[in-house]
Amino acid sequence: MEPHLPPQPPPDAPAPPPGPEALESRRKMGCILWGGGGCAALLLLGFLSSPVILRSRKASDRTEAINNVKQVNLALIEFDHDYGSFPNASTIPAVKAATSTALSLGTSSSNDLLRQLIATGNKSEKIFWAKTAGTPRKGNDILGADALKKGECGFTYIAGLSTSSDTDTPVLMAPVIPGTQKFDPKPFKGVAVVLRIDGSAKPEYIDKNGDVMIHGMNIFDPRQPYWHGKPPDIKWPE
Repeated sequence: MEPHLPPQPPPDAPAPPPGPEALESRRKMGCILWGGGGCAALLLLGFLSSPVILRSRKASDRTEAINNVKQVNLALIEFDHDYGSFPNASTIPAVKAATSTALSLGTSSSNDLLRQLIATGNKSEKIFWAKTAGTPRKGNDILGADALKKGECGFTYIAGLSTSSDTDTPVLMAPVIPGTQKFDPKPFKGVAVVLRIDGSAKPEYIDKNGDVMIHGMNIFDPRQPYWHGKPPDIKWPE
């Protein structure tokens, strides 16, 4: 005699609702997955904000500044070849005559003077940018009237120099605190980026007073041999 089997539901019948034990098991699994995801997010956030990662970012910012200032150096050399010096007040009339540029070529800031390099054919404003507290906007190569607008130039510029100046003379540097001769140690983790006439661009340590010291003197000190007793004509970025 065959055993009596309970009637089977039709194939298309909906599944019965989960029982109490199944619901509890699902709840526990959900808590485990949610907790694990939260822990992973916290671990990732902690990793990205760790001192090692932050130092790496600052080193990358410094490397970008060095690479950019080297590109500006090439533009300065080409400009000197055509106009007899690096951009300054005296080269503005010649640049306007040669290019018929509509750009604003002033003399009050590094943005103003370095804009002459764009007027004479340099096709990138990104190279004038360095990540500092005063340059929140990265150059975007819109080379119209807004070229090198406020916040798109990160370098302080020394006007009145040329390729014939002493080879160790600083010509571009960052990050200088505008209106001062002090460097901000925060953007590049205690170092400054300095370009010299010979084309060298390297980090220089910033001391606890915010000074870059060369030969035991502030880099801007008129007693430095390369200034020949005259204060440098410092043009800060906007």
